[in-house]
Amino acid sequence: MHSGMGVSVKRFMKVSLVVVLCLIALLAVGITATVGWRPFLGPRSRPLTGRVFERTPERWARGKYLVESVSACMDCHSPHDWTKHDAPITPGMEGAGGDMSALKGLPGRVVAPNLTPDRETGTGNWSDDTLARAIREGIGHDGRALFPLMPYEHFRHLPDEDLASIVVYLRSLPAVRNVLPSTEIIFPVKYLIRSVPEPIVAPVPPPDLSDPVKRGAYLVDIAVCAACHTPQVRGQPVAGMQFGGGQVFEGPWGKAVSANLTPGPSGIPYYDEALFIQTIRTGYIRGRELNQIMPWHVF
Repeated sequence: MHSGMGVSVKRFMKVSLVVVLCLIALLAVGITATVGWRPFLGPRSRPLTGRVFERTPERWARGKYLVESVSACMDCHSPHDWTKHDAPITPGMEGAGGDMSALKGLPGRVVAPNLTPDRETGTGNWSDDTLARAIREGIGHDGRALFPLMPYEHFRHLPDEDLASIVVYLRSLPAVRNVLPSTEIIFPVKYLIRSVPEPIVAPVPPPDLSDPVKRGAYLVDIAVCAACHTPQVRGQPVAGMQFGGGQVFEGPWGKAVSANLTPGPSGIPYYDEALFIQTIRTGYIRGRELNQIMPWHVF
C-alpha cells in the first residue's frame, strides 16, 4: 500500500511539474507576443560617452532658435501663468522645470526637470552626453526611461549638429535653484514605458531641406505638432487620422480640443498662408482666441 502511494505521489509530482513548465512556457510566449521583456529587463540604453560639444556663437544662436521657437522646450520646462492668453513664463524661471500634473489624465505625476545648470536642482552635474541621451533617446540622468510626454521619439530625428546646438544653448542658461518633486508614474505604466527608448549608436545626418515641404516636415516633426493634433488611443496614434485633431486637454487653462489640421471639411481648408501665419504667431483666428495650451506664444 505504501509502495502504491509512493508511485502515485511521484506521478502527481511529474504531472504537476509538466503543468508548471507548460504554464511558464505559455506565459513566456504571451509576454513575448504582447508587452515584450523590456518592462522586466529595463529600457534599452547605451553607455554614456565623454563627448563635449564645442561652444560656438553659431551653435548658441541655432540652439536658441530651436529651444525657444520650435521644439517648445521652455513650454514644458518652465512654470507659466496659464490665466493669460500668452501663458507667460514666471520671470527668472526660464527652463527651471515644471510640474505637468496640471494636465488631467496623466498616469501619475510627471515633472519636467530643471534644465538650468544649477548643480543641486538642475543639470549642472550632468555631462553633455547625459543631456543628449535624454533628449534623443529618452534615458534620464539616473538611467530610467522618461515618460513619453517628453517627445524623444520625435527628437531622435534631430541631426547631430542641431542636437549639439540645443545642448550648447541649454548650458548657457542662468542657473536657477528650483526644488521639484520627482516624477512618479503609476503601475503598470511605469514599467510599460521602458519599451519606448531606443539607443542611437550611429550619426544622425542633416535632414533633406531641399524644398519647402521637406523643410516643413522636419519642423513639424521636431515641433511635435502630431502629438497634440493626432488622436490617440492608449498613447498610440489612430491609424489614418494623422493631424485629424480631437484630443482633449484639461487643466488650469480650461478645456481645449486640438484642431483638425488637414484640408478636410472639418479641418482648415479655408486657411491661406497669411491666415496660417497670423494664427500660429498671434493665437487668434480672425478674432477668435486660441486656448493658451496651444504654444503659439512659442512659435
